[in-house]
Amino acid sequence: MIHRHRPARRPWLAAFVAALLLIAASAASAHETTVTDCLGRAIDLNRPNQRIVCLGPGALRLIVYLGAHERVVGVEALERDFPDGRPYILAQPELTKLPVIGPGGVSAIGRMPDMEALLAVAPQLIFVTYMDRQTAQRLQAQSGAQVVALDYGPFASVDTAALFASLRVAGAALGRRQRAAEIIALTQGWLDDLARRAKGAPDPGPVYVGGVGFKGVQGLESSDADYAPFAWLGLDNAAKLAGGRGHCFVGREKLLTIDPPTIFMDAAGMGLLAGDWAKRPEFYQALSAFGAGRVFVLHPFNWYVTNLGVAVADAYAIGKALWPRRFADVGPEQKAAEIHRALLGVSVQGAMAKKYGKLGEIPAFIKKGAQ
Repeated sequence: MIHRHRPARRPWLAAFVAALLLIAASAASAHETTVTDCLGRAIDLNRPNQRIVCLGPGALRLIVYLGAHERVVGVEALERDFPDGRPYILAQPELTKLPVIGPGGVSAIGRMPDMEALLAVAPQLIFVTYMDRQTAQRLQAQSGAQVVALDYGPFASVDTAALFASLRVAGAALGRRQRAAEIIALTQGWLDDLARRAKGAPDPGPVYVGGVGFKGVQGLESSDADYAPFAWLGLDNAAKLAGGRGHCFVGREKLLTIDPPTIFMDAAGMGLLAGDWAKRPEFYQALSAFGAGRVFVLHPFNWYVTNLGVAVADAYAIGKALWPRRFADVGPEQKAAEIHRALLGVSVQGAMAKKYGKLGEIPAFIKKGAQ
C-alpha cells in the first residue's frame, strides 16, 4: 500500500526557535561595541549609521531585507536604470529616485566609486561587496564614512553561509540584529521544509535547468551544475552528470544522451527557447521532457548576484512539479508571494509573473507541441 506523505507541521517549534534566536540576538547586542566585518575589519557600532550607501552586487538587497532602506541616501546607476526582475527594487521603487553615487555593474566591482558623487550625499555608513581590504580601507579614509564589507560567496552561486554571515554583520552595524536573526531563521526553515518534503520521495530521474543567464541571456544549453534549488531537494543534476562544473554549457548531443524526463527553464532564456523551438522542432521533439510537456518555468535568481527569495521560491516550484502529492499544499505563485512578503514586507510576485510568466507553469508553445 502506498501512503501519501504528509509533511510534518510544527509551527510552534519554528516560532519557539525563532524566539530564542531573537532573544539571543538582543542579549548579544546589549554589550558589544564592535563587530568584525567579512574582511576581518573591526566595525565601531557607536558611530552614526543613519545615512547609508551600498556598493557592489547584492549589498543593497541585504539592507532592504533588514528594513533599513529608508536610511539609504544614494544608489548605483544599475539599481536605478535596470529595476526589473529584482524583488528588492520592485518592493521599494523609491530607491531608484535617489542620487547616483557610482555606475555599479560588473565593471565597477571592487573599485572605488565616483568620490565626488559619493561625498555629495554625505554617507555615514558604506556597505560594500566583492571589495578587497586595501580598497575598503582607502574608501573609508577618503570618504570619512565607516565602510562595512559583506560577502555573497562565489559569483553565480547561492552561498547561504556567506549570506547569513553578512546579514549578521549588517544587522549589527545597523542595530537590526533581531531582524537579521529573523531572516536567517525564516530561510533555514524553508530549506529544512524542502529537505523534509523531498526525503524518501520517488526518484524523478535526472533533472535539468536551461536558459541560465551568463554574460547575457542564454538558451537551453546554458545550465548550472551546482544549481542550488536542485541541491536543496537532493536531485541528480543532468548538467553535473554531463561533466559540468558551476555554470556550464551542455551540448545537444549530451542532452539527448541523458534525456532528462523533466526540464526547467530559467524564464530569462524563454524567448530564445521559443525561437529555437520554431526553427528546430525535431531536436526538441527528440527530448522526452518536451514530448511529454514536462518543461516548467522558473524565475531567474542570479541578477546582481543571488536573489535569495527567488531561489527558494524556484525550489518550491520544482518540488511541486516533481512530487505534486508531497507539495499538495503549495501553490508556486502563492508560496513565492509569501516568501517575498516575509523578506521584503510586501509581495512583488504579481510584477515578477508579469515579466517572466507564472512560476512553475508549462509554456503555451510547449503544451501545444506536446498534444
